[in-house]
Order: sequence, then structure tokens, then C-alpha cells
Amino acid sequence: MNSSISTIVMFVALIALMYFMMIRPQKKQQQQHQEMMNALKPGDEIVTIGGLHGTVSEVDTTKNIVTIDCDGVYLDFTRSAVARVLKKASEKTTETKETVTTKETTTVVEEETTTTDDSGKEDK
Repeated sequence: MNSSISTIVMFVALIALMYFMMIRPQKKQQQQHQEMMNALKPGDEIVTIGGLHGTVSEVDTTKNIVTIDCDGVYLDFTRSAVARVLKKASEKTTETKETVTTKETTTVVEEETTTTDDSGKEDK
């Protein structure tokens, strides 16, 4: 009787361990992904599950479709095809680059040399 109780306790402990190690983190990850899907808005830079990088052009919540702008090509995907958001639209900042160009002038002076051989003729 004592061994059956310890077996039951071990079984319950194994189930609890599996819950905390596998099921609970997966549910948290699914919840975070769902929150990300609900927060999608135009201007967000995203990556799809296929590896396509683009910017969200529009989000249709009734049809669960997101339109992505990939360098002028507009593609429709289901919202669940978005793997991750790289930059939120509000986080984008305008970067200004300052380029300083200096001109360096190099002057090459060629000298004309003349040599005289034994016959008295000049070569240039």
C-alpha cells in the first residue's frame, strides 16, 4: 500500500513538472503572439513566417488580413503569418545623416628631361 501511494505521488509530481516546464510557457508565448497580432498597425516593420520583410500598409481585422508593402509591392497575408514585429510605427525615428565632403586637389608636375647620347643627339 505504501508503494502505491508513492507511485501516485510521483505521477502527480511528473504531471505538475510537465505543466510548468512545457504547457505553461507555450501558453504564455501564444498569448504574447496574440497580443502582437492585435497591436499591428500601419507603419510597423515586420517579418512573416516565410522570412519576408516589409512594412504594414493596412490591417483588416474583420477578414484577419494584413497588407504588407515590400519595396512598392503590396502583398496580402493572414495576420497569423506575421512572425515578429521589428519596429513599431511609433518607435521609428528619422535619421539624419550629415556628409562632409572635402575636395583634395593634387597637382602633378611633369618635368621634361633630355638626355644626350655619345653622338650628340638629344632624346626626349
